[in-house]
Parts: sequence; C-alpha cells; structure tokens
Amino acid sequence: MNDIAASDAPPAAASLPLPPIGKVIAVTSGKGGVGKTFVSANLAAALAKRGHRVLVLDADLGLANLDVVLNLYPKITLHDVFTGKSSLDDAILQAPGGFSVLLAGSGLVEYSRLTPEVRGEFLRVISGLVPRYDVVLLDTGAGISDVVLFAVSLASEVLMVATPEPTSLTDAYATIKVLVGQQKRQQIRLIVNQTTRTGSGQAITRQLQQVLDRFVVEGLGRPFTLAHLGDIPAAPEVRQAVMRRQLLMQAAPACNAAMAIVEIARALEISVIPKTGQG
Repeated sequence: MNDIAASDAPPAAASLPLPPIGKVIAVTSGKGGVGKTFVSANLAAALAKRGHRVLVLDADLGLANLDVVLNLYPKITLHDVFTGKSSLDDAILQAPGGFSVLLAGSGLVEYSRLTPEVRGEFLRVISGLVPRYDVVLLDTGAGISDVVLFAVSLASEVLMVATPEPTSLTDAYATIKVLVGQQKRQQIRLIVNQTTRTGSGQAITRQLQQVLDRFVVEGLGRPFTLAHLGDIPAAPEVRQAVMRRQLLMQAAPACNAAMAIVEIARALEISVIPKTGQG
C-alpha cells in the first residue's frame, strides 16, 4: 500500500457552488474497468425502489457506455442538448429500474478536453436537472482528466468505486489526492467492488485513510475522512447481468451482490439524501 504514495496528480478544476435544492452525487473511479457504471445504474435502481426520484447522467463525455449497460438505444443524447439540437426534456429517457437517464454520445473527440463551451453547457444542464430530482447521479469518466474533475466538482458528494486490485487502489489514491487537495473535499465515500472476503473493504478503507493521513492530510491542516460506504461481493450473477445488458437489481435481486447494493442505497439514504420525495 505504501507504493500508493508515489502516485502524483495534476491540479483539478476549481469546485463550483451548487444550487441549494436536490442532491448531486458523483460516482467516479481512479481507473476504468472497476464497475463504476454498473454501480451507478444499479444504485439508481435501488434508490428508485426506495421511493426517490433519481436521474443518472452519463458524464463520461465521449466514451459513454451507460446506454450499453441499460440496453438503451438513444436517438437523442447529451451532445444534442449541448449543441442546441434538442431540449433537455426530449433527451431524458426512462430506464429499466424506475429511474431516468440522460445519455451521452460515444466517440466524440470534442469532449476529450474541457472547453468553455463544454463547461457552460454542463452547468446549464445540471442546473436544469437539480430541481426535478431527489438524486442526480453523475456517472463520470475514470481518472483525473479536466473533464472528469470538472464533472466531479459539480457534485456535493463523491462516491469512489475501486476494486481490491493494487492498480485500482493506486489510481483511487491518486484521484482522492486531487479531490482533497484541489477541490478541498472533506469526505469521500468508498465502495469496494468485486470483493472476495467479508470485511476486506473496511480494511482497504483503513489502509487508504492511513496513507492519505500521512502523505496528504498532514500537510493540509484540515481533516479528511474516507468513509467506507459498502462492499459489493464478486458474484457470477453480476457478469451474467452485464453480458445480458440487464440491471442486476432486476435480473438477480436476491443474489449477494444485489443485496449489498440495497444496503449501500440505505446507507447513502441515511447519510446523504434529503428526506423530500420519498415514497
């Protein structure tokens, strides 16, 4: 774990104030392939089942795959909203699982960097969504590009998804380091995906907190907490649902991984989500 401290990261985009209504939560990761979009979609379904009005915005501009996970074929995407070809209302779709989605286009090179135009349109869209929903989940890209960091800066809460693999933890550390240092985050919540042992996520969270305390927090003069939100155990049902382009919460709601997501939704509801809008 000490190797994590060797990672470094470039400055992040400045954080921006959010409207006082609603709750915007970024779901992000240090590296790709850790199940971030899987978590976003199934967590949205679990929250919707608990009576919340939820929208997932695919904030992985240019490399979007939320549509693949949900088996949706959008005719209108966030790109069309950004360019003024379509309205925000027309771009919002109903997803399986009882929540709404706003899907991004894929393979669009113009979203590989943060331009003033992208920044402005992103802010406009978020401002339009926040009053309508109890929860807006931003399924961001992985890593610490300026586009990803800007998307995360729009959120009042950050969920970091990682797996127990050393490369995932190293990149998670690097991303957290940026968010703590540049966006002045005082707390980030960690979800450990694909665990194989009970309690391993708690141990990983403690280890990361210790490294952060030593190499990041000590020099800041302000506290930071990495809060363990929950573990999602490795399960064959997860791969089966992903390959079939189905939500795990619908395909196998009784499996251990699905039940873990339900518990994460409950924990998030208690600690983060406003009480309005519950059924």
